[in-house]
Amino acid sequence: MFSRLFPVAFALTLTVPFPAAAQPASKPVRTVTDADIIGNVTFSADTVYVLSGLVFVEEGETLTIEPGTVVKGRPSGTSGDDSVLIVARGGRILADGTASNPIIFTAEADDVDDPDDILLSSPAASRGLWGGVVILGRASINTATGENNVEGIDATTEPRGIYGGGAIPDDDDNSGVFRYVSIRHGGAVVGADNEINGLTMGGVGRGTTIEYVEVFYNRDDGFEWFGGTVNTRYLVAAFAGDDSFDYDEGFRGEHQFWFSIQDPSLGDHAGEHDGGTDPEDGTPYASPAILNATYIGRGANATGGKSNNALIFRDSAGGMYFNSIFTEFKGHMLSIEDLDPTKGSQDSKARLEAGDLAFQYNILGRFGRGGTASELGGDAHSAALLADASNVIRIMDPMLQGISWNRNQGLDPRPVGSSPAWDAGMLRDEPRESGFFTDVDYTGAFGAENWALSWTALSALGYFGAAPPPVPPEPEIPGEEITGAFSLSQNRPNPFAATTHIDYEVPSTSHILIEVYNLLGQRVATVVNAVRLPGNYSETWEARDLSSGVYLFRLEATADGRTEHVSTRKMTLLK
Repeated sequence: MFSRLFPVAFALTLTVPFPAAAQPASKPVRTVTDADIIGNVTFSADTVYVLSGLVFVEEGETLTIEPGTVVKGRPSGTSGDDSVLIVARGGRILADGTASNPIIFTAEADDVDDPDDILLSSPAASRGLWGGVVILGRASINTATGENNVEGIDATTEPRGIYGGGAIPDDDDNSGVFRYVSIRHGGAVVGADNEINGLTMGGVGRGTTIEYVEVFYNRDDGFEWFGGTVNTRYLVAAFAGDDSFDYDEGFRGEHQFWFSIQDPSLGDHAGEHDGGTDPEDGTPYASPAILNATYIGRGANATGGKSNNALIFRDSAGGMYFNSIFTEFKGHMLSIEDLDPTKGSQDSKARLEAGDLAFQYNILGRFGRGGTASELGGDAHSAALLADASNVIRIMDPMLQGISWNRNQGLDPRPVGSSPAWDAGMLRDEPRESGFFTDVDYTGAFGAENWALSWTALSALGYFGAAPPPVPPEPEIPGEEITGAFSLSQNRPNPFAATTHIDYEVPSTSHILIEVYNLLGQRVATVVNAVRLPGNYSETWEARDLSSGVYLFRLEATADGRTEHVSTRKMTLLK
């Protein structure tokens, strides 16, 4: 039931507007309107809550939702508006579920205990059955005024839909916690070409926690950001009717472990990335860093629907994808907008040239268009980016354990043990040294464990398989090739522009030879050729005369004419 942190006048009507089979019999059902959220309110797990119309958590108010709570949304017709939960600027939501007791937002007609009550094989029947969740904040956006009104809510009649900080933004703004939450069957149409996303975030600040969130079978986009600086982890966009991950208006922040799988019959880009709307070249530019994504398209041989390209950057959008997997798209991998320079507007190609857009250390495989950079690039400069060896892009099958778009337990996005995703030498280091990113030894969103099990609709409805964890190859442990006593660390920084540092440990007096080779096996430099006493050493190496690319550095230790140890690692030079 509802609980209050301080007394206020409150009235709530107990209603059961649908057949008894549509609700767990053991839980009472309570209808929630906008007038019911006053001050601090708690939704408890022993009650099912049904949103009716636009329900706001206003400035100064806090909505707490207990783990295991089910919140449902009514469609239009019962209240005049599709049901949407909106956390306005200055409001807070504390929806902190757990893996075993997630918080579920879904349609009024959805019985979460019956996996067959909504016909998932028909997109028209299972999407757009209610609105969605909107979180708004005061972080910076790149519109001319620094503010905007969130799509799906009429600005002329509802001023509480404003987001952004205006002239005085707060990039550390805190809208609360949204963790272990599954949002299902939303995306109702509120006007021509105006549907509601599963989770919309407008001007949300980095003080907000967004992690372990799934959007399942939404009519429009899965996730959409309008500016803001919020950081996110562990996001799932499953079978969105349009794009999986969409951002606009100068979205930034740091993001890791994003997973997308698209419906075989519809769905556009896995990532639609726009920079600005008014003006299109407004600042700050969109420049999120996204590490360890796995995007599965509609199928390399999918028919009908949209072109199904993996990523598009436009309207001066930047953004960075590192250590990620893209597979089963029928269209292009990447398109980067290049406008006619006579028009005077900046474009995303300008962001690429300025270093605000990067695509490196990724695996691309099983595309319908083919398997070359020229086939996967949506334009000449995108194809050149994919072909550039310095970007360390591998066009090959990522070898996931199972890809299925059906409820047959055939979906397992973890890499098999022999997958190239396990090559720890082909990973990009944390790009900003912020401390946000988790250091993992694999490419893509998943390693040996499937973090989306148990709390998602994909898990509850039988998409995921239950195969044992993959057994990756034994990682290279520096210093153990022969004696296990020496060590050669990864160079730092890596990648590097001109100068890098090589650290190593010598356990006994030895002659140390450290050389650098290109990928043709040709020696290009000698870093060390000297006797070293026991101890830890760091060598500074400059590569100003070499071109961008991947190189190997090799340590060989000898004593008394006998080889004691050999280690080899990869490094990347980017100029």
